[in-house]
Amino acid sequence: MLIPTVRRTWGRVGQTPLFCYRYDHARISVIGGLSISPQRRWFGLYFKLHAKNISSDEVQDFLWHLLKHLRGHVIVVWDSAPIHNRKGLQAFCHQYPRLHLEKLPAYAPELNPIEAAWHAAKHPLANGQPDNIPQLGRALLVSFKKARASQRVLRGCIRQSGLSLFLP
Repeated sequence: MLIPTVRRTWGRVGQTPLFCYRYDHARISVIGGLSISPQRRWFGLYFKLHAKNISSDEVQDFLWHLLKHLRGHVIVVWDSAPIHNRKGLQAFCHQYPRLHLEKLPAYAPELNPIEAAWHAAKHPLANGQPDNIPQLGRALLVSFKKARASQRVLRGCIRQSGLSLFLP
Protein backbone atom coordinates (compact mmCIF):
# COMPACT_ATOMS: atom_id res chain seq x y z
CA MET A 1 0.00 0.00 0.00
CA LEU A 2 1.01 3.59 -0.26
CA ILE A 3 0.57 3.69 3.51
CA PRO A 4 4.11 2.97 4.71
CA THR A 5 5.15 0.13 6.96
CA VAL A 6 6.60 1.75 10.06
CA ARG A 7 9.59 0.13 11.73
CA ARG A 8 11.74 1.18 14.64
CA THR A 9 13.59 4.41 14.00
CA TRP A 10 16.02 6.74 15.73
CA GLY A 11 14.94 9.71 17.81
CA ARG A 12 16.22 11.87 20.63
CA VAL A 13 15.64 10.51 24.12
CA GLY A 14 12.22 11.62 25.33
CA GLN A 15 11.12 12.87 21.89
CA THR A 16 8.94 10.47 19.95
CA PRO A 17 9.70 10.82 16.24
CA LEU A 18 6.78 11.94 14.08
CA PHE A 19 6.18 10.18 10.83
CA CYS A 20 3.78 12.07 8.55
CA TYR A 21 2.17 10.39 5.57
CA ARG A 22 -0.89 10.51 3.33
CA TYR A 23 -3.59 7.99 4.20
CA ASP A 24 -3.92 6.34 0.78
CA HIS A 25 -5.16 2.77 0.33
CA ALA A 26 -3.86 2.39 -3.24
CA ARG A 27 -1.99 -0.89 -3.47
CA ILE A 28 -0.09 -3.41 -5.50
CA SER A 29 -0.82 -7.10 -5.00
CA VAL A 30 2.00 -9.63 -5.25
CA ILE A 31 1.83 -13.35 -5.89
CA GLY A 32 4.95 -15.41 -5.50
CA GLY A 33 6.67 -18.61 -4.57
CA LEU A 34 10.00 -20.04 -3.55
CA SER A 35 11.58 -22.90 -5.42
CA ILE A 36 14.20 -25.42 -4.37
CA SER A 37 16.16 -27.36 -6.97
CA PRO A 38 15.92 -31.17 -6.78
CA GLN A 39 19.54 -31.33 -5.64
CA ARG A 40 18.68 -28.70 -2.99
CA ARG A 41 21.50 -26.48 -4.13
CA TRP A 42 19.63 -23.58 -5.70
CA PHE A 43 16.76 -21.48 -4.37
CA GLY A 44 14.56 -19.29 -6.54
CA LEU A 45 12.00 -16.58 -5.92
CA TYR A 46 9.26 -16.15 -8.50
CA PHE A 47 6.79 -13.29 -8.27
CA LYS A 48 4.33 -11.21 -10.23
CA LEU A 49 2.97 -7.78 -9.37
CA HIS A 50 -0.69 -6.92 -10.02
CA ALA A 51 -2.49 -3.59 -9.95
CA LYS A 52 -5.63 -5.21 -8.50
CA ASN A 53 -6.51 -7.84 -5.93
CA ILE A 54 -5.42 -11.31 -6.93
CA SER A 55 -8.14 -13.75 -7.97
CA SER A 56 -8.05 -17.41 -8.90
CA ASP A 57 -7.33 -16.35 -12.51
CA GLU A 58 -4.06 -14.75 -11.43
CA VAL A 59 -3.24 -17.81 -9.31
CA GLN A 60 -3.77 -20.06 -12.33
CA ASP A 61 -1.64 -17.74 -14.48
CA PHE A 62 1.13 -17.84 -11.86
CA LEU A 63 1.04 -21.64 -11.67
CA TRP A 64 1.35 -21.78 -15.47
CA HIS A 65 4.29 -19.36 -15.18
CA LEU A 66 5.98 -21.73 -12.70
CA LEU A 67 5.39 -24.74 -14.94
CA LYS A 68 6.92 -22.85 -17.85
CA HIS A 69 10.08 -22.00 -15.89
CA LEU A 70 10.59 -25.12 -13.76
CA ARG A 71 11.37 -28.58 -15.09
CA GLY A 72 10.11 -31.87 -13.77
CA HIS A 73 7.49 -32.23 -11.07
CA VAL A 74 6.43 -29.03 -9.35
CA ILE A 75 5.14 -29.39 -5.80
CA VAL A 76 3.31 -26.30 -4.59
CA VAL A 77 2.90 -26.02 -0.83
CA TRP A 78 0.50 -23.22 -0.04
CA ASP A 79 -1.95 -21.89 2.50
CA SER A 80 -5.70 -22.34 2.50
CA ALA A 81 -6.56 -18.91 1.10
CA PRO A 82 -9.97 -18.89 -0.60
CA ILE A 83 -8.41 -18.07 -4.00
CA HIS A 84 -6.48 -21.36 -3.83
CA ASN A 85 -9.64 -23.47 -3.59
CA ARG A 86 -11.49 -22.61 -6.80
CA LYS A 87 -12.85 -25.40 -9.02
CA GLY A 88 -11.10 -23.92 -12.05
CA LEU A 89 -7.76 -24.51 -10.35
CA GLN A 90 -8.60 -28.17 -9.81
CA ALA A 91 -9.35 -28.56 -13.51
CA PHE A 92 -6.12 -26.73 -14.33
CA CYS A 93 -4.13 -29.16 -12.15
CA HIS A 94 -5.68 -32.14 -13.95
CA GLN A 95 -4.36 -30.74 -17.23
CA TYR A 96 -0.80 -30.70 -15.87
CA PRO A 97 0.02 -33.98 -14.08
CA ARG A 98 3.48 -32.75 -13.06
CA LEU A 99 1.84 -30.08 -10.86
CA HIS A 100 1.10 -31.24 -7.30
CA LEU A 101 -0.67 -29.07 -4.73
CA GLU A 102 -0.24 -29.57 -0.98
CA LYS A 103 -1.88 -27.42 1.66
CA LEU A 104 -0.39 -26.03 4.83
CA PRO A 105 -2.49 -26.16 8.00
CA ALA A 106 -4.98 -23.32 8.33
CA TYR A 107 -3.79 -20.17 10.12
CA ALA A 108 -0.11 -21.12 10.13
CA PRO A 109 1.77 -18.31 8.34
CA GLU A 110 4.92 -19.20 10.29
CA LEU A 111 5.07 -22.46 8.30
CA ASN A 112 4.86 -20.66 4.96
CA PRO A 113 8.33 -19.69 3.68
CA ILE A 114 6.92 -17.11 1.27
CA GLU A 115 5.81 -15.04 4.28
CA ALA A 116 9.48 -14.72 5.26
CA ALA A 117 10.32 -13.78 1.65
CA TRP A 118 7.66 -11.03 1.75
CA HIS A 119 9.22 -9.73 4.95
CA ALA A 120 12.74 -9.81 3.48
CA ALA A 121 11.61 -7.96 0.35
CA LYS A 122 9.44 -5.36 2.09
CA HIS A 123 11.68 -4.66 5.09
CA PRO A 124 14.05 -2.34 3.16
CA LEU A 125 11.02 -0.26 2.13
CA ALA A 126 9.95 0.42 5.72
CA ASN A 127 9.56 4.04 6.87
CA GLY A 128 9.53 5.19 3.26
CA GLN A 129 6.61 6.55 1.36
CA PRO A 130 6.35 6.47 -2.40
CA ASP A 131 4.25 9.22 -3.96
CA ASN A 132 2.29 7.01 -6.34
CA ILE A 133 1.69 3.42 -7.47
CA PRO A 134 4.33 3.41 -10.25
CA GLN A 135 6.95 4.57 -7.76
CA LEU A 136 5.85 1.88 -5.28
CA GLY A 137 5.99 -0.71 -8.07
CA ARG A 138 9.56 0.26 -9.00
CA ALA A 139 10.67 0.13 -5.35
CA LEU A 140 9.03 -3.28 -4.89
CA LEU A 141 10.61 -4.62 -8.07
CA VAL A 142 14.10 -3.54 -6.97
CA SER A 143 13.61 -4.98 -3.49
CA PHE A 144 12.21 -8.32 -4.73
CA LYS A 145 15.04 -8.67 -7.25
CA LYS A 146 17.60 -8.11 -4.46
CA ALA A 147 15.92 -10.76 -2.31
CA ARG A 148 15.83 -13.16 -5.28
CA ALA A 149 19.55 -12.63 -5.90
CA SER A 150 20.51 -13.64 -2.34
CA GLN A 151 20.76 -17.39 -1.81
CA ARG A 152 21.41 -16.70 1.88
CA VAL A 153 18.10 -14.83 2.25
CA LEU A 154 16.11 -17.48 0.37
CA ARG A 155 17.70 -20.31 2.39
CA GLY A 156 16.80 -18.40 5.56
CA CYS A 157 13.16 -18.16 4.42
CA ILE A 158 13.01 -21.95 4.10
CA ARG A 159 14.91 -22.54 7.35
CA GLN A 160 12.69 -20.26 9.48
CA SER A 161 9.53 -21.98 8.19
CA GLY A 162 10.45 -25.32 9.71
CA LEU A 163 10.64 -26.92 6.25
CA SER A 164 14.36 -27.44 6.69
CA LEU A 165 13.95 -31.07 5.61
CA PHE A 166 14.22 -29.53 2.13
CA LEU A 167 17.66 -28.13 2.95
CA PRO A 168 20.96 -30.00 2.47
